[in-house]
This record gives sequence, C-alpha cells and structure tokens, in this order.
Amino acid sequence: MHYVIIGNSYSGVSAVEAIREADPDGEITIISNERYSVYSRPLISYYLAGKVDEEGMCYRPKDFYKKMNVNAMLGRVVIKVDTGKQIVTLSDGDTVSYNKLLIATGGKPFVPPMKGVNAKGVFTFTTFDDAKNLYEAAKKTGAKHAVIIGGGLIGLKACEGVKALGLKVTIVELGERVLALALDEEAGKIVGRRLKEEGINIITGHTVNEILSDEDGVCGVILDDGRKMDCELVVVAIGVRPNIDLIKDTGIKVNRGIVTDEYMQTSVKDVYAAGDVTESYDMVNCRGNVIAIVPLAYDQGRIAGYNMAGVNRKYAGGMSMNSVEIYGIPVMTMGMTLPDKNDENNKKEILAYNEKGIYRKFIIDDGVLVGAILVGEVDYGGILTFMVRNKMNINHLKENLIKGDFQVHIAEIESEISNFNFQF
Repeated sequence: MHYVIIGNSYSGVSAVEAIREADPDGEITIISNERYSVYSRPLISYYLAGKVDEEGMCYRPKDFYKKMNVNAMLGRVVIKVDTGKQIVTLSDGDTVSYNKLLIATGGKPFVPPMKGVNAKGVFTFTTFDDAKNLYEAAKKTGAKHAVIIGGGLIGLKACEGVKALGLKVTIVELGERVLALALDEEAGKIVGRRLKEEGINIITGHTVNEILSDEDGVCGVILDDGRKMDCELVVVAIGVRPNIDLIKDTGIKVNRGIVTDEYMQTSVKDVYAAGDVTESYDMVNCRGNVIAIVPLAYDQGRIAGYNMAGVNRKYAGGMSMNSVEIYGIPVMTMGMTLPDKNDENNKKEILAYNEKGIYRKFIIDDGVLVGAILVGEVDYGGILTFMVRNKMNINHLKENLIKGDFQVHIAEIESEISNFNFQF
C-alpha cells in the first residue's frame, strides 16, 4: 500500500501518525512545496519578532520522517492529480503513483488585483519563507514604515512581528473594525484601543487602491479615498482561501473548499482531504464550511489517516475557534459570534458584560450556548468550548456566564465532561 500526502503541515503530520498506528509497514510519501521539516505556522510572527529561532519553530523532532519511515519530498511542487491513473505529477516532470491520496495543501493568501501589487517590497504572511523574506527586506532596506492591508488575525500577527523590528505600522482594514469577522463592535473597540496605545495607526472602512514603487521598491500606497501614505513595506494580509489549484479537472467536488464526507474522503474514491483546503461539517451552523484553524486541521488529518489505512473513524465536525493574545489582552472566540441581525428567524438571546476592559458575550439559541466572545479575561474558555461543542443547555447558568464564575457549578460541568468522554 502506498500512501501519498500532498502537504506537510498539521493535517499531513497527523495523518502520518494515524497511518503508522494502523499500518506499520505501508509506504508513505509526503510531498511539500516548502523545503522545511514540520514547523508551526502560527509561530512565524514570533520568528519575525526574534522571540523564537528556527529550531524552536519545529513541533516534531528532526528525525520525525526517519522514525515514521516516511519518504519526504520537500521543496517539490505537485502540479497535477490524475485520479483515474492514481498518479500525481510534479513541476519537474516526475510522477508518483498512489493507492491512497491525501490532499492537505492548506490555504493560500488572497491577493486582490491591485496596481503595484507585484512590486519589490510587497509580501504575504502565511509561511516561514514569508517571515524570513519580510525580515531580510526590513533589515536591508532600512524600512521605517510598513502598511498592513487587512486587520484580521493574519494582519494583526504580521503587525506584531513587523513592529517588533522597530517599524512604524499602519493597518488598513476595509471593515468597520479589526478582527471584523470574529469580534463584534464592543470587542473590536477594546482590541483597537489597545493597538493604538502601542502606537499602531489603524484606518478602518478603507482599503489600498494602489501600491507605489520606484527603482528601490515600494515607496507608498494610495487609499480608496485618495489619501497617500509613504511606506517601504506592504504586507497583504486580507485572508486565505483553500489551495485547490492542483485538483482542477479531476472530478473532485469543490464548493468553497474540497467537499469531504464524515470519513474525510472526497467525492472520488481513495482520495481524501483535510485541513484548511476542505469544506467539512460545521457543527454549530449545521452545514459544510471552511474553518481554517490548527486543531481542526490536526483532527481531520488524523481521521483521514485512519480511514486511508482501513480503520473506520468518523469526523464529528468542528466549529470556529480562536485564542490569541494581542499586546497583553487575551482574546478568545468560539462558535457563532456574529448572528445575522437581519435574519427574521434569528431568535438568539444575547448576554453581554462589558466593564473595565473585560468583555464577555454569549449567544444562546433555545437554551443552548452556540457561541461566545471573551476579551481581557478568558477563564473557563475550555469549559465554554465544551458547552458549545456538545450543545449543553445552560439556562440555569446564565447568571454565572455573565459573572464569569463557574465555581458553583464546576462539579456538575466536570461530571458532564466525564460522561461525554466515557461515551466517546
């Protein structure tokens, strides 16, 4: 049996580990367009800021591939998948045959058509090489000002890394606030205020129309309202999209991402997908969704690996979750955080607390907690995540939710968790 995995991040790694549990002797090949061993993408901002070195980026030992008996083809690019012949073709013309295939290509940065976007000094920020290239450019050019296009999580992490290099930073966000897809207005205000306290310039409700450059590279940007700003670096951090380019004309079903069933198998037999490239079951919204976060990528890869090796495992689904610290302010979101106010059928109950920099918001649907935002204090975040995931009725806990105090009910909640783990 030959297992081929395209992608070398969380889904690919967890799939390898699951396959090896079930099949110690099968042949495994990992193909990745990146030249690095297993590394943690969320740490690239820390690398840029000098908080972690290259060795500290790795989350598996250097001999991981050897121990797992994996043929690691790093720095190689897959350009085509032939599901009929069960062959993948590389950019250098080499081919690799497979019995079972996992597509774990993750997401790719969304770079909108924009005049000047290909100028020297324009970067994206999702890979280790992105961080290295941005660091080298900042040092070599003596850059003083960087413009970050996008105020989402990628943009804020890029901002953190670039500012640590001593540059002035401006974030340009088309939405009404930073982290607009996860935080509501009140939470966004708290985070935005903290960023401004750190000297970060934030422009919301606008975007960059043009990137200006001269013989040395980037020299400025022009906003959609005509304003011009001088800068030497631009980071495009608008977001990511599933990296599905190599499966065109394969017959594999795609909506926003590659559609998978509960076994992480695609519409084509013996071809599986996991991680940010997939559209899998969202247990909160009860539909397929692309949820690009590390825990789900790891879970999906593991489920795919087991099924590829003949061990029947089902993926129960996932939900949106984020936990990040922004200049000393912890922020955690889970499940549904921005219910549609214009939906006539929206009967969700909202509970909120906002005092002294502490913000809690809870979204409740017919007694069941379906989402939460925590800013400034994230105690019991794990318990809240469990409640959302397992659709617990929390009518009797509403007052405790507002106060952020679960001590009175902790034994009851722990019992619920124990019962769930036992059933699982």
